[in-house]
Amino acid sequence: MTANRGLALFRFWFALLGFVAVMFQLLHLVQNVPGASAANYFSYFTIESNIIAFVTLGISGWFAWKGESPRWLELLRGAATVYMTITGITYSLLLSDIDVNTPIPWVNVVLHYTVPTVMVIDWLVDLPRERIPVRTSLVWLAFPLLYLVYSLIRGPIVDWYPYPFLDPRTAGYATVAVMSVLIAVAAFAFAVVAALSTKLQNSVPHPARISAAESSAGPRVTTRGRHSGVEAGLEGQQGR
Repeated sequence: MTANRGLALFRFWFALLGFVAVMFQLLHLVQNVPGASAANYFSYFTIESNIIAFVTLGISGWFAWKGESPRWLELLRGAATVYMTITGITYSLLLSDIDVNTPIPWVNVVLHYTVPTVMVIDWLVDLPRERIPVRTSLVWLAFPLLYLVYSLIRGPIVDWYPYPFLDPRTAGYATVAVMSVLIAVAAFAFAVVAALSTKLQNSVPHPARISAAESSAGPRVTTRGRHSGVEAGLEGQQGR
């Protein structure tokens, strides 16, 4: 795989955008909202998944610049894509009219719409070179499950929950359980789709990889060509 500087710059730009959005919103809350808690801010799945996303974009951008794509990075990209898909779809369906500590409009758009879309596009335009089995993709679900456990344990301790559907004080534990199961099923579906999409890697053209293969192969001499050369030599000798 040769270096893909265009893809690298694409990743660097959106990694920087995601980082700036997360930090800008944090500074705004700390400076302008009385009682704002950095611990609560970093306890939102949106913030955590965006941090994973911009770190992943930065790392994968560096490897794209060098023309490398290790297996562990492809698995990390898959995980980040699944988490950002959860973030984007959950926000659009359940939280678009609810305060989730992203009051600055452009930050809200970046974290809930732009970065999730970018991660899906990045995944599809640069699919892993080797297929990811569905069984392997299920490892990606560990983080959302740990986040759910963390939120439910931390909630009663600090008397705060990041999202209404995780707050048993208002919705009740039955509603929390139902919503958790629905989101878990959706996360499972996203992971399976991401894994199955890697079956398309042979049908999606990768110009950088194709050009690298052609340049390293050099001129090819077919069996027919060798035979033709030998025959031509023999005919020349017979003529003399």
